[in-house]
Amino acid sequence: MADLYNVSKIKQTLALSATTVAFTVCFAVWMIFAIIGVQIKKDMGLSETQFSLLIGTPVLTGSLIRLTLGIWADKYGGRPVLVITMLSSALFTWLLAYATTYPMMLIAALGVGIAGGSFVVGITYIAKWYPKENAGTALGIFGMGNIGAAVTKFGAPFVMVAFGWTMVAKVWAVALVVMAIAFWFMTSDEPELIERRAKGEKAKTTAMALEPLKKLQVWRFSLYYFFVFGAFVGMALWLPRYYVAVYDLDIKQAGMLAAMFSIAASAFRAIGGYLSDKLGARKVMYLTFIVSIICLFILSYPATDFIVHGIKGDINFHIGLDFWWFTIIVFVLGLFMSFGKAAVYKHIPVYYPDNVGSVAGIVGLIGGLGGFVLPLMFGMLNELTNVWTSCFMLLFVLVSVALIWMHITVVLMEREKHPEMRKGRDLPELDHAHTNLSYNQ
Repeated sequence: MADLYNVSKIKQTLALSATTVAFTVCFAVWMIFAIIGVQIKKDMGLSETQFSLLIGTPVLTGSLIRLTLGIWADKYGGRPVLVITMLSSALFTWLLAYATTYPMMLIAALGVGIAGGSFVVGITYIAKWYPKENAGTALGIFGMGNIGAAVTKFGAPFVMVAFGWTMVAKVWAVALVVMAIAFWFMTSDEPELIERRAKGEKAKTTAMALEPLKKLQVWRFSLYYFFVFGAFVGMALWLPRYYVAVYDLDIKQAGMLAAMFSIAASAFRAIGGYLSDKLGARKVMYLTFIVSIICLFILSYPATDFIVHGIKGDINFHIGLDFWWFTIIVFVLGLFMSFGKAAVYKHIPVYYPDNVGSVAGIVGLIGGLGGFVLPLMFGMLNELTNVWTSCFMLLFVLVSVALIWMHITVVLMEREKHPEMRKGRDLPELDHAHTNLSYNQ
């Protein structure tokens, strides 16, 4: 097995770098509605729920298609599957510029979302180039392609203001085509695929690839990713709108500030992969969830004015975050989300080395669904509660559930591995009290 990784370092480096850049372009396209959606909402007079559905539709496609693409990448190789993914998405992104009604835009958005499936293809492809002890760092570097969200938030507002939102769609479509061509000529098929072809071995059947999905562990990893990635996508889509509405900023300012979150949640993913390799993915997940709970607790508190009737008169208080403090806390949240994303995918090649595509596909699918479901829920919660910070309240509950499930699982695993770890060992005074009680009786 080790011989698979004794490949040319140049080919290995090209595979990682080209796939990372390709994923960056794909992610920039996948997040296109975070910017142009604000203008479309204004032009078409969309409600909050309609707007949430529009920006979430590409995320839905990119999520649902991940399992299929992961299995195909295992079977046929990540290289051709990624090229087809990019070209398909480019076609629909170009057609988006010619959509004139809301239903037409939804249909085009479904096709744009194919770009989101590039993630699981890239994960499957890169995992085949590196041994599992180094996979965390390599996959963390690849995951930095999430910074494509920041590329869209920085670049799209200026293109949109100068030439209109349709030009953004056309430019992003052309970028995908150019990247697909460059990727094909820069990269090679993965070593495992070449060896399999040389031996005349058949790829695993779909049923064999789906076998690991029967394990609860896979779905636990999926819940983690629902938060660290799904919430990241949801916030990346929602934040420009949040800045415009809550802090009365224009779209260019909102886009740049929202990009700070996307950068934090993407650029540091390689560090998360490195930490997962060195410290262990479990420790990184604990750190991610704990810091996220603290940040979301602060973000959840709505801006509040209240009056205290003091001895010498009324005292007015205001509790709330200005946009700079808000941006700083959101940046910290994004930073630890990036660590968590890398940690989740560090687990997969370790536990499921022969089924990376299918497991990565279902984990990515559930995580991506978070990016679709959460913006919809953000919009509905706004209409239901009339409180802008309700989106962070929802995320606070989500990460709390993930942390509790993970901790319970870890404790049960430790007790199964070490039966001598009885409850009384954690509270020795109870054992002492029980002994005295028995003696007195």
